[in-house]
Formats: sequence, structure tokens, C-alpha cells
Amino acid sequence: MELSIGEMALIAIAIVVLFGPDKLPQIARDLGAGVRKMRGAVEDIKTEIMKETDNPVSEIKREIEKVKDAAKDFNPINDIKKDILTEPTASNEPPKPKPSEDETYEGPVSR
Repeated sequence: MELSIGEMALIAIAIVVLFGPDKLPQIARDLGAGVRKMRGAVEDIKTEIMKETDNPVSEIKREIEKVKDAAKDFNPINDIKKDILTEPTASNEPPKPKPSEDETYEGPVSR
């Protein structure tokens, strides 16, 4: 909220007329003390909010770091290469013949 010079002057004249020039210094002191208390309360609230929100944020940051570390070790290309290069004789299953070499292969059946 911005006040122009004219608006501030009008407010000052109204205060002087309502309360008199002798009470003006006391009103200014009280107003200043009220503003300081309000700023202190706002700072306390900010501090409390930052304390409460800091814990979840730091936990999320730690989880993100864990995921980044796990992603560094993960390489799907290596897994694919292992699957492709693994010899079928290394497992207990016999190698499957290609359909073109298999005499018993009948192909897809339409009904």
C-alpha cells in the first residue's frame, strides 16, 4: 500500500487536530514500538516456518542424492549386452533351433 505525499500530509494534519501537538511525540513512540513488535513477531513466524519446512526439504534432498547415486551405477546397455552375449549352453536349457532349421515347426495356425 503506497501513500502519496498529499495523503500522508492529510493523515498528519488529522492526527494533530484529533490529539493535539503535545501528544504527538507519545503517539509516534507508541506507533514505533508497535511496528517493532510487529516486525519481531513476523520474524519469529518466519523462523518457525523455516524450521518446520527445512526437515522435509532436507529429507527430499537426501532421497534425491540417493537416487542420483543409484542412477550412476545403473547402465541398461550393460544388462542388454550380457543378455545378448550369454551363451544358451551356459544355462540348463538346450539351444532352440531356428524355425527355418526346425523340421517340426508348423508356423502359425489360422482357424
